[in-house]
Amino acid sequence: MKLLFDQNISHRILKKLPEMYSGSSHVKTEGLLNASDLEIWEYANLHQFIIVTQDSDFNDIFLLNGFPPKILWFRTGNLRTEELSFILINQQIDIQDFINSDDLGCLEFSKTNI
Repeated sequence: MKLLFDQNISHRILKKLPEMYSGSSHVKTEGLLNASDLEIWEYANLHQFIIVTQDSDFNDIFLLNGFPPKILWFRTGNLRTEELSFILINQQIDIQDFINSDDLGCLEFSKTNI
């Protein structure tokens, strides 16, 4: 799974993820720290990343443009890096099902569904 973490998530998360997320990166690593959301969207699409964000702006782009790229949207308020990595690990089956779906472009996580 190739996840691209938005700037509102610490780049330190990459060290906390298991092997199944080994293709993942962060906007900082990709030189996109000051890029616009649309530039990040286009980069993710070109490089087949799934965007991981806490930012509603990516959902707005998704609603206008469809997908790919797909989005994992954490609507949970601020989470510590450990909490976010814990969710990604524990929800790996749901995330994989989402990635494999041809019909879904945004998977939302909220305090009620994690």
